[in-house]
Amino acid sequence: MNTIPEHVAIIMDGNGRWGKLHGRSRSEGHYAGSQTMEELIDASAALGIRILTLYAFSTENWKRPKEEVNYLMSLPIKFFNQKLPEFMRRNIKILISGDIENLPKKTREVVLKAMKETEDNTGLIVNFALNYSGRSEIVQAISHIIKDVKDKNLSIDQVDERVFEGYLYTKDLPDPDILIRTGGEKRISNFLMWQSSMSELCFVDELFPDFKQDLYIKALESVYHRREFSHIL
Repeated sequence: MNTIPEHVAIIMDGNGRWGKLHGRSRSEGHYAGSQTMEELIDASAALGIRILTLYAFSTENWKRPKEEVNYLMSLPIKFFNQKLPEFMRRNIKILISGDIENLPKKTREVVLKAMKETEDNTGLIVNFALNYSGRSEIVQAISHIIKDVKDKNLSIDQVDERVFEGYLYTKDLPDPDILIRTGGEKRISNFLMWQSSMSELCFVDELFPDFKQDLYIKALESVYHRREFSHIL
């Protein structure tokens, strides 16, 4: 490997723990994480990375305390209301991977608006995995394939890996070159299970709010065996 990765995926783990560690609420930890997320979007654009996929909210997260879930659902509203004009100026395209229909109405409306307004942008693609489950994505793809076969829109003999990938949320994206997880855990937690089968995996101990640009660069360099990323910025 001797080039900038085309697609980087990040499991942004440790926000709640960061809040507790610093004597703050879990929600304050999530806010701190959103600030770090903005920094990594900026760094990815500057590096020339084409796609950044961020694990923002899993279907398992609905089991968290109601107050925390409500705050997490409010973050996209604040984020896109604030950042969308900037994303338009910077030619950044927003995609969402996940079950959008079952998001709260206001959250759903703002993410759909972000996707619609940026759909013709040609710069960095920021793909938010929101209300996402890798297992559910695969099951849903199989269900849609079965339906298309029954409706005679698809022959069972046509089904191969390429066809299957066309039924995933990420059908228009290449697989991640590298998947980074912060927070010390060494598992992918139901994230891009099909898509990351050949990805380089990088696990870092820092909690996500502390995973600033310098540590992001360090993680990329550790996988790509280069020391030139920092000079690009």
